[in-house]
Amino acid sequence: MEMKTRKEERDEDENGAEREEGKRKNWMRIGHGLLLMPTAPEGEWERRRRGGVLSLCWASDKESYYRGRSVFPGGISTMLSNRISSSVLLPVYGDVYPKGFYYASVHVGQPPKPYFLDPDTGSDLTWLQCDAPCVRCTDTPHPLYRPSNDLVPCKDPLCISLQPDDHKCESPKQCDYEVEYADGGSSYGVLLRDIVPLNFTNGDRRSPRLAVGCGYDQIPGSSNHYLDGVLGLGKAKASIVSQLHDQGLTRNVVGHCLSSRGGGYIFFGDSLFDPKQVIWTPMSPDYSKHYAPGPAELIFGKKSTGVKNLLVVFDSGSSYTYFASQPYHALISALRRELSGKPLRDAADDRTLPFCWKGKKPFQSIRDVKKYFMPLALSFINGGKTASRFDLPPEAYLIISSQGNACLGILNGTEVGLQEFNVIGDISMQDKMVVYDNEKHIIGWTPANCERLPKGNAVAS
Repeated sequence: MEMKTRKEERDEDENGAEREEGKRKNWMRIGHGLLLMPTAPEGEWERRRRGGVLSLCWASDKESYYRGRSVFPGGISTMLSNRISSSVLLPVYGDVYPKGFYYASVHVGQPPKPYFLDPDTGSDLTWLQCDAPCVRCTDTPHPLYRPSNDLVPCKDPLCISLQPDDHKCESPKQCDYEVEYADGGSSYGVLLRDIVPLNFTNGDRRSPRLAVGCGYDQIPGSSNHYLDGVLGLGKAKASIVSQLHDQGLTRNVVGHCLSSRGGGYIFFGDSLFDPKQVIWTPMSPDYSKHYAPGPAELIFGKKSTGVKNLLVVFDSGSSYTYFASQPYHALISALRRELSGKPLRDAADDRTLPFCWKGKKPFQSIRDVKKYFMPLALSFINGGKTASRFDLPPEAYLIISSQGNACLGILNGTEVGLQEFNVIGDISMQDKMVVYDNEKHIIGWTPANCERLPKGNAVAS
């Protein structure tokens, strides 16, 4: 495959290093994962946070009109009628603790080969560590991805949708991307199209050509995971769910069900759940690039904390949940009052998470300690008339550390630069089916046994 590596591009342009340095100055490195530019308006550039902490994607506001490649050219209407009601189901492995992340096995290429990818609703681009050849790559569970020769050109609308407004095509024949991480890690590569074979729940097996990133220059961060890449599940045109929808294969709906015992599944399409059994709330039009519902109120037990108008983002790329400073400190104060006089004391020697508590003997599971902790909830106002409650029982915000202590899985997001954002991470979405409907612009959830795959449905890959 004829493509220029990062070194070749910089050697060709004497000012390449200066441009790279100027671009890097626009990034702010925070915590272990997300890159935020604190004063920039939403949509100036793509920024992601990962590493088991956070993975918000600050994508371009620019609309893209890329409609993908039809499996049957000219046959979109036929595909819509025959397969739009079908879904794709992918098993998920891993856990919040102690592994610290979930992953799905996705097959790519021809012949198809498996890759372990981190499913991330906080970012759009799916990319794999790639032998193009690889300049720098981290350890992976599988051999490096060997790219196809179907490069996405720089002027392709799909590429344009990933770039800032002032982006210039230095290499017209290829679409370069760069992702940098606050933990010091980064990925650099090119966008290409390749076969991604998928089993659909109606019995069909299709092999659409989807755009994926070939990451041939990786710098590992401090929280690097042993994975082949990232499965971008965001809202933009580059995400897998958007591409499947644009090719007429599924509805533009994505969801996940993560088990507190480990494992679970993700899905594309809307045929795996009964919408009448789901609690729905609208996505906020003010934060159209994120899975962000409207403002929320924090409930402790059955009473309001008085903290309202919270800006909330759902992000499966974050292992833990993050509250902004005000709700975080309100929660800590409420917990301290509630735990006063109970047989728990601070476990200051346990560094698993910032707040841990120990009992008279080590806890074996959340069941041993949940009676001491109140349930939480986020109450979302739907058009000012009704409220949708996202319940957080103790299982949704506590872990049991390796030392047998109960630790709080809600962290201070302001300390890691998240500003006013409150991020709902994997710990708080466990044992729920969470659905992101990008056609109706709503987010929903319902209690579920995530260890059990939906019956009677094909499993992709």
